[in-house]
Amino acid sequence: MTDQTEPAGGPGASGPGPDGAGFTYRASEQELIVVARPEARLRAGIEGVRSAAGSDVSALNMFLSDEQLAMEPLFGSEERLRAAARERTGTDEGDDVPDLSLFYRVRGGESRAQELRSRIAALPEIDTAYVKPGAVPATIDSPDVGESGRRKEGAPVTPDFTGRQGYLRPAPEGVDALWAWQRLGGSGEGVTVIDIEGAWQLGHEDLTGKLSGVVIGTPIQDLAWRNHGTAVIGVIGGDRNYVGVNGIAPEATTAAASFQPLGTAATIHAAAERLAPGDIVLIELHRPGPRFDFEPRDDQRGYIALEWWPDDYAAIRHATAKGIIVVGAAGNGAESLDDAVYERRPDEFPESWRNPFNPSNRPSRAVLVGAGAPPPGTHGRDHGPDRSRLAFSNYGSRVDAQGWGRETTTTGGSWNQPGDLQGGAEEIAWYTDTFSGTSSASPIVVGALACLQGMLKAAGQQLMSPDRARAMLRSTGSPQQDAPGRPASQRIGNRPDIRSAVTNLLPSAVGSGQAERYWDELIPYPPELPPRLRLFVAGEWRNLNNPSDGIRQAVHAAFAGGHPDVRVWFSDDEVVGLVVTG
Repeated sequence: MTDQTEPAGGPGASGPGPDGAGFTYRASEQELIVVARPEARLRAGIEGVRSAAGSDVSALNMFLSDEQLAMEPLFGSEERLRAAARERTGTDEGDDVPDLSLFYRVRGGESRAQELRSRIAALPEIDTAYVKPGAVPATIDSPDVGESGRRKEGAPVTPDFTGRQGYLRPAPEGVDALWAWQRLGGSGEGVTVIDIEGAWQLGHEDLTGKLSGVVIGTPIQDLAWRNHGTAVIGVIGGDRNYVGVNGIAPEATTAAASFQPLGTAATIHAAAERLAPGDIVLIELHRPGPRFDFEPRDDQRGYIALEWWPDDYAAIRHATAKGIIVVGAAGNGAESLDDAVYERRPDEFPESWRNPFNPSNRPSRAVLVGAGAPPPGTHGRDHGPDRSRLAFSNYGSRVDAQGWGRETTTTGGSWNQPGDLQGGAEEIAWYTDTFSGTSSASPIVVGALACLQGMLKAAGQQLMSPDRARAMLRSTGSPQQDAPGRPASQRIGNRPDIRSAVTNLLPSAVGSGQAERYWDELIPYPPELPPRLRLFVAGEWRNLNNPSDGIRQAVHAAFAGGHPDVRVWFSDDEVVGLVVTG
């Protein structure tokens, strides 16, 4: 969920939520969700609805026909879903994942959704029905743009903006992606991330390396949505080169999934079905919650994470049960997710529903991300103490970790405008300095997770499960700080620190061996990396950061002599000891 706007006081000075002016997105529609009674064993198809248990469904079919509605299985074929549940556990009930075969979506009659909800919920085969507000409110159209990935001949070359990406730097300022890149797998190699939202500029000049394109749904034709998605992908997977920005995990494969036309829950489910255990789904959406009676608001007050709705929770729980790490924005509603308002079950929800924000209830096992302040002075602005909760960010015991919620430099424009860092006529070369909200915080956490999963995979270790990922984020990282009126007890969690997490996840056995060759990296790339002396030992390159002139000269001399005797002690790919004898 973005917190971007076009502030009167300059970029990043204000924004949606309680401290800013607000904005809207367009083309996000309500969803009418139906939950069937298990004993009815409904089966919906082109010819209408039937009951595998022999129940009389004539009233349901008559209602759908009279109102010109279609009732579709939300997560696909009921028989396939039940077969998958049996395969997991040997029973129709599956494990503790909700029964996905009971959820349906009703198409048609969107303008009368509440009226239709009460009527269909009264039918004997139906347990309940509810209307979900749109994931994001409306905004304006924009012209189509090209997706060539190539700029016009003669266009100026984009500068290197990586010096403005403080979130790449060592902790506590950033997540220490610069250190991760020096390790095997530390750029996210072998990991796939699917970003669920509305639209993207797939032809952006800085997203040419590992972006797979749209794999689910139809992108919304709106510039604000497109800028948003482009910014998210840039934070995670921007190309590692001398142009524009670098993603935190530039070697991770990224893909896009639009929640239109399937709806949020079905898209989450479809994304999970495409991934392997250890891969990541990012949910960049929130919607109006019960605080203001589910009404869309330009200021986003009261907006909350999607998992509060039964079908979204079921889809997330299915994904995490498969070993997929799901990361979701906690939302920009300025809400305590521990508030009693979230304990009250709406009458339309199934009686089995329990508030997933309450840690005492069965969790979705997703990672929820809050928005923290960047270090004061970033881009010349001050949003409060580093890592303190930003006023718009939701918070509470359910929130697992935080990322930068302001001043995030990445690809794309600024809300529905060209980039505030680099604009111009060509959208494929836009960059912003002010991507913000829990929307900018969440891909920072995803990038850190992708780096860690890549390192685990390269080391031949078991990848993090959803539970292990949450535990790691809560037990490591740079702690949340107090701000006036926003104490650290209003939990948004720690900012990830990849380096400290590695000590928690990977064994630290020290090996040794003779260096076979070396590489003195005098001018590192990116420039933020330290100078390195790289030594090839025991079949891998090992790194010695910031070598002294004396060590550098000794290694040079040893190899120049033709019979080098350079003994190296290392932990993974980091040199921890060095002896030069010839």
